[in-house]
Amino acid sequence: MHAAARDAPVTWIIRILFAIAAFVTAVFVERGALNFSVMRMLVAVMLLTILVGAAALLQIRRD
Repeated sequence: MHAAARDAPVTWIIRILFAIAAFVTAVFVERGALNFSVMRMLVAVMLLTILVGAAALLQIRRD
């Protein structure tokens, strides 16, 4: 992977999102479970949806 792709802000946002999703998922699903990766992805998508929705609501409220 190129250094520029590794240091992109989007990459940092995705890594932070996955770290939070892994923590939240570990509270409800055992890390050794076969479906842990699937559940982590589900939580990450839900968190991303919440963040995008909150940003949209803040933009609407600002106008």
